[in-house]
Amino acid sequence: MIRILNVYYPKRAVVKLVSELLLVCGSLLLATLYFVGQDAYITLIYENGIAKILCIAIFTFLLSYYFDLYEPQRISGRWEIYFRLLLVLSVLSFVLAALVFFFPQIEIAPNVLVGGVFILSIALVVWRSVYDWVMRLSLFRERVFVLGSGNRAQAVAEALRERGDAGMDVVACGGEDQFRSVAGGLQWVGSKRAPIDRVVVAMEDRRGVMPVPELLALRLRGVTIEDASSLMERLTGKLPLDGLNPSNLIFTEGFNTKTSLTITRRFLSVVIAAIGLVIYFPLVPFVALAVRLSSPGPIFFSQTRIGRRGRPFVLRKFRTMFQDAEANGATWAVDGDPRVTKIGRFLRKTRLDEIPQLWSVLRGDMAFVGPRPERPEFVEWLRKEIPYYDLRHMIRPGITGWAQVRYKYGAGLEETKRKLEYDLYYIKHLSVGLDLLIMFETIKTILLQRGAQ
Repeated sequence: MIRILNVYYPKRAVVKLVSELLLVCGSLLLATLYFVGQDAYITLIYENGIAKILCIAIFTFLLSYYFDLYEPQRISGRWEIYFRLLLVLSVLSFVLAALVFFFPQIEIAPNVLVGGVFILSIALVVWRSVYDWVMRLSLFRERVFVLGSGNRAQAVAEALRERGDAGMDVVACGGEDQFRSVAGGLQWVGSKRAPIDRVVVAMEDRRGVMPVPELLALRLRGVTIEDASSLMERLTGKLPLDGLNPSNLIFTEGFNTKTSLTITRRFLSVVIAAIGLVIYFPLVPFVALAVRLSSPGPIFFSQTRIGRRGRPFVLRKFRTMFQDAEANGATWAVDGDPRVTKIGRFLRKTRLDEIPQLWSVLRGDMAFVGPRPERPEFVEWLRKEIPYYDLRHMIRPGITGWAQVRYKYGAGLEETKRKLEYDLYYIKHLSVGLDLLIMFETIKTILLQRGAQ
């Protein structure tokens, strides 16, 4: 897998993305050469044709990204890939037509955009079909033996089956006895006698039972030997709590909270928050009026949350619930929560209720990106129930975060554990690049209305 902005992507996914960018550029270049002829170099170089083609390629990538064409785990079947691909091409055609109508100077040359999109439509459909067929060939897939017989091994096997884009097929999953019988031969597994390319060690307890000689022998033969936690971290974008022990945290790379990075991230948060306040300020009176008319009660909702190093602070949001919604005690929000007003539901979906938190960022209570701050009542309970829960308080909490763009809203102990795994991954791989990626993905989350309740 390839690491980009501290996030791991399958090599084949990067190849697909780059190839499709080249297809967009190539289709438009071919259309330019066909319709313009010998003077194509004038159009491309002196009339900004190359720059226009690059802009169209980037816009096409953004459309593909927002239609989840690079996240196959969100797509239910192959037919849906082509359906979304046609949606991308349709939106691209509509947007380009509208831009040319209102701004004719955007046109590269007469008929070039129409011809280019036509060529691109055929090229992308053919490319996706050929790519999917080639990537399913055994030549381009790794055969994986998952060493373990417990829940951890089953979780690894299930994750690999869900992430077919990783190019790994689980050919066997078993304990040390089964592994020794396989490793003692010539690395063959199953009736089809497929060679092992990778062994993932997912044993619940390795003391005294891990087949070290066999693993070493396979390693010297060129087979990749990998710990389950490392693979799951790269594959899922989270730090699994299952099997996580203090030595994993002490001796691992990451968890960089150096002063220079802290200052840089703080500067970025302040700049983004200030820009956000300027952009959203004209909407504040309308949001405040809508909240006032939705139900009796104050416009703003104030609540104590736990911040960096366990220090409490007051978080403010536009009120989205009826007054005295928690008269019977603190409870998590649930899907279709009856305590939320109609206006409040809209504000939550669009994240407009979060606008006052930009002021908390400027004050220094929060960062723009970080783990979501939790209430003291829940923190006291969660730190007893979930190991390493307090690690999320190493940094300032954020308005958005890695868990928010990668996981649904957490409203219970198990879901909070899953969100903590994403928070730990974020803290381990903390960087400005990852913050920028999360901001970029937050826009997609808001537009597609994912995560909020």
